[in-house]
Amino acid sequence: MKHTNWKLPLSIFLVFLLLSLLAPLLAPYDPNAVDMSIRLQDPSLTHWLGTDALGRDLLSRVIYGGRGTLFLSLSATLLSMCLGIILGMLAGWFGGMADSTLTVLANLFQGLPGSCLLVAMAGIFGPGIPQLIVALVLTSWAGIFRILRTHTIQLREESFIEGLRALGAGHLRLISAHLFPNLLPQLAVLFPMRLGSAIRSLAALSYLGLGLPPPAPDWSVMIRDAQLYARTHPHLILVPGLCLLALLFALYRLGDGLRDTLDRRSQEVPL
Repeated sequence: MKHTNWKLPLSIFLVFLLLSLLAPLLAPYDPNAVDMSIRLQDPSLTHWLGTDALGRDLLSRVIYGGRGTLFLSLSATLLSMCLGIILGMLAGWFGGMADSTLTVLANLFQGLPGSCLLVAMAGIFGPGIPQLIVALVLTSWAGIFRILRTHTIQLREESFIEGLRALGAGHLRLISAHLFPNLLPQLAVLFPMRLGSAIRSLAALSYLGLGLPPPAPDWSVMIRDAQLYARTHPHLILVPGLCLLALLFALYRLGDGLRDTLDRRSQEVPL
């Protein structure tokens, strides 16, 4: 069976992350500087990727374009995972009324169409970074909760947990020192995939005009604005589109690669 390599996707993701962090140093021009005298220029030595309809340097906007997307997606993914992890472990560990209540709440959120709910919440909250993060968290925590709840229930019944409980270990020690460390492999696989889903959702919102407020450079907004010039200047769509596609590809392949690696190691029998 062929296993997915996680090193190349990780390298691609790190390249985009470094480009975003070092954007002020790497971008040759101000990404929001408008100069109508050089609008829609083809790639040249002065502007390596040309200029857009407002005369803004495309290379600078592409470098900056991943900054807001990655910042918002990372923030929303970390917050949603923290919420899903805490609630999932509590529900799976203690069971009872807490488990029933949280499971019903998670089913309610997960039963609603995610894209429609995301658009509705973004429309209600209005544009802005805090509103976008809240919308992304509220529409993604339920899936993480269900996964962590299932794994917690499975681990709770393991013999080593029962043995530690018989020796007098309390809930806090069992959860922090034994349950959570055993959940880390699943979290390592879950994180890049959830980050990819957050980036995809944010890209859809930005394309609809509900994402980052202008004039912040954003790949999806660049794609939308360049549609009128798709035939005459196709690179205005291709460059940001390929960046978004490469980033999503890297994250999903990274998750697949980590899962294959962990599965292979768990199946190895020591001699």
